[in-house]
Amino acid sequence: MRRLLRACPVLLAACSSQPATRGSDDAMETTPRGVEPPVVTNAESPVAYPPSLYRERVEGTVILRLYADENGVVVPESTRLAEGSGYLELDSAALAGVTRMRFAPARRNGSPVAGSFLQPVHFRRSANRPPEDLP
Repeated sequence: MRRLLRACPVLLAACSSQPATRGSDDAMETTPRGVEPPVVTNAESPVAYPPSLYRERVEGTVILRLYADENGVVVPESTRLAEGSGYLELDSAALAGVTRMRFAPARRNGSPVAGSFLQPVHFRRSANRPPEDLP
């Protein structure tokens, strides 16, 4: 799994209070050489952390396989669970959040291109504050 995580093109923190980020040390392209992978553009993660699992301190990572067109729009029918977290609720939350994810398109030689990529969704409890819908 560690190897798979290093092969993912972008990182997305799944805590609703945390922004989506791309980590250069943790991200490695799965696309051909010369192609820049899509980049998440959401200011905050659109993936909702299931409240019951948050309260139970359950954390995990879901790896999704997505296909984005040359405009960076994810083709919903292409979304697949590449690797589950071991928790059906986390996997379902990640899949449900895909429709609200926004991406800058992949680029080859500066031009936008369509392609598939791996997208990790990390469910980590924030030490600062819980998701807004939790008491």
